[in-house]
Amino acid sequence: MARSAYAEWNFFTSLIDDLEASLARADLEIAAAYEELAPMSQGGYGAKLREEFALVRDQVLAIKQTQALLDRDQTLQRSIELRNPYVDPINLLQVDLLRRWRESGRQDRDLFEALLACTAGIAEGLQSTG
Repeated sequence: MARSAYAEWNFFTSLIDDLEASLARADLEIAAAYEELAPMSQGGYGAKLREEFALVRDQVLAIKQTQALLDRDQTLQRSIELRNPYVDPINLLQVDLLRRWRESGRQDRDLFEALLACTAGIAEGLQSTG
């Protein structure tokens, strides 16, 4: 049913294609670095998120009848592959800055400004604000 909806309904096609692009942009290794910032009392969500990610990815691949995300959009697939080595260090820097800013009691203005710069750099690198 979902395959025929994908083939026949433009809205559903766009929805699945957008979902696929979002999944392809997600980096679970980087997400794990951010997850380490969470207090132990809030831990455990990362494993569930990774499970859900895999489930949704598998469903999208099944609907589109492809083997890997963005197999039908080689340009975007390659763009993400080329971009990640440049954006990943900024993400890791942001994780470190967040940790240090929290340890400072969120009072260090220089760390805060660096965090804002990292956020802008990540958004620019990802070509997205979200």
